[in-house]
Amino acid sequence: MRHLLAFICLLPLVSWVTAADYYEQLNLRPLPLSALLASFNFRSNTSFYDFESHNFRYFPRSLGQILQHAGTRELHLRFSLGRWDAESWGTRPWEGQREGGTGVELWAWLESESDEEADEKWLILTNALSGLFCASLNFVDGTRTTRPVMSFQPEGDHPTSSIPNLRLLHGVLPKEVVCTENLTPFLKLLPCKGKVGVSTLLDGHKLFDSAYQSMAIDVKPICPEDGDCVLEIEQTIDMVLDIERSQRPQEIPRPPPSRDLKCDTSKPYHAPNTCFPLGYNASQEWSLSQVFGHPMKGTCPLTDPEIPPVCIQVPHSRSVYTSAGVHQMKNADGRSRCFTFDSEGDFDIILPAPDADDTGEIIANTTTTMTTTDDELIKSPTPLIYAERSLMGHGQERGGVQTILTNPSQDTEVEFIYMESLPWFMRVYLHTLNARLEGSRGKAQPAMIEDIYYRPAVDRARGTQLELRMRIPPASTVFLTYDFEKTILRYTEYPPDANRGFDVAAAVITTVRPRVQSVRTTTLLLNLPVPDFSMPYNVIIFTSTAIALAFGGMYNILVRRLVAADEAPSRLARAKLGKLIEKFRSRKSTRK
Repeated sequence: MRHLLAFICLLPLVSWVTAADYYEQLNLRPLPLSALLASFNFRSNTSFYDFESHNFRYFPRSLGQILQHAGTRELHLRFSLGRWDAESWGTRPWEGQREGGTGVELWAWLESESDEEADEKWLILTNALSGLFCASLNFVDGTRTTRPVMSFQPEGDHPTSSIPNLRLLHGVLPKEVVCTENLTPFLKLLPCKGKVGVSTLLDGHKLFDSAYQSMAIDVKPICPEDGDCVLEIEQTIDMVLDIERSQRPQEIPRPPPSRDLKCDTSKPYHAPNTCFPLGYNASQEWSLSQVFGHPMKGTCPLTDPEIPPVCIQVPHSRSVYTSAGVHQMKNADGRSRCFTFDSEGDFDIILPAPDADDTGEIIANTTTTMTTTDDELIKSPTPLIYAERSLMGHGQERGGVQTILTNPSQDTEVEFIYMESLPWFMRVYLHTLNARLEGSRGKAQPAMIEDIYYRPAVDRARGTQLELRMRIPPASTVFLTYDFEKTILRYTEYPPDANRGFDVAAAVITTVRPRVQSVRTTTLLLNLPVPDFSMPYNVIIFTSTAIALAFGGMYNILVRRLVAADEAPSRLARAKLGKLIEKFRSRKSTRK
């Protein structure tokens, strides 16, 4: 608490009464291959005075109290699933700044005077967020935590005097399965709780049935030049839906009749009994209610009325049909349009095929149709860099990692930072690190690696951290490789599904020049030497049997009384003793 109060005092000209605001927006962008990108963005601000006074209006109280208790000055949390197809879909949404690696990724700036204090606060933060979002963030221990040096920079406006006390910590859980249990707490942080507005379209069945989805939460201080400093929370969900798959009915899927098949008649082998599927990158036709299962239910009454709730990126030449009472605003760039409508009415939108006609009760805002395929979709910008990452080698002892980095630009050099956080059981041989330009084998190669930061792993204490500052010439491909050794774990350290393999976190690529973009590679699945887990049980059974036999024989020798034959009692004595015992038993039974 005292750290945040000190931070408020250090801010220049901070007003103690700052108006908080909230807005939400849905951006739709059709993609090639019958895909649709839906980007949900929710943003709210609160003044530092209200935040410290626990006067939570739009800012969620549950998250705010965690940040105060853990001394968190800036927070970034990601839940991701699937793979972004950069070659087909182009640049990632938000320039990749709202994207995380597969699973859960968390990094935060904590205010502390030492690394030990930062570790304690990091433990508090991860355990609290684990309970809030129903995730396994409590497993982000020292072996999964790194301190990046070059890869991440603060996005918020922090006072210069407090920067030396900021500690950056980064943790990943690549094996975490993102599901509806994480979406529900996400919606509870919103002012309208998913009951009305854009958030009503966030259904777990549609979200987690998508080809790619990412949920992001960013909390940072913002100090505009002409206003007061506020604490901003931004919640983002990006999902890529398969239009054909989303429009299927919920019952058991059945093959469509032959008359409904979409065939490419331009193929020379097309025949009445032969159908080659038509490419879905053209003539997309869908509606909001079909893709998400129901129309959008009004608008959130707390949102900024000046921000249109829904926008779509399609050329102005293409027809877009909307529900009655919807006002359309076309942007001057000719690439997108936005819609405003009644706060209590339902909103639906239809993007018909270029040759479709007006139907039903849907009112067409535009009637122009198009005939060329190139005008149907807005072409996404080309990413600054393409990245592929895979494992090499064979056997159970050693292996290698290869990352293929491609610069598609013909005239611009790309400078970037490459970061990997590897588990401790991958012992990297740094002397094998090599960056080779395609086609330059055996030739003099330019110096592509400018700087290296390497923090070796400590067994069962911390993982390996590798950061590289690199440059790629225009229209070039670089092969980045290194070797590593696999460690044999203790049999108690293997998970129940040990034969599946161990997940290795995605590499983080942050471009520095010509502009800032963020790229995550796919995760890796590493196979380690797995012992025969039946052997411990065999040993236990064998030793238990041996001990039982040895103990039984020893006990028999110690307890049994051994006498000679001539020392045993006579038959007459045994008969008298038997009669006495029988008489005693009969008297005892009579008394009862």
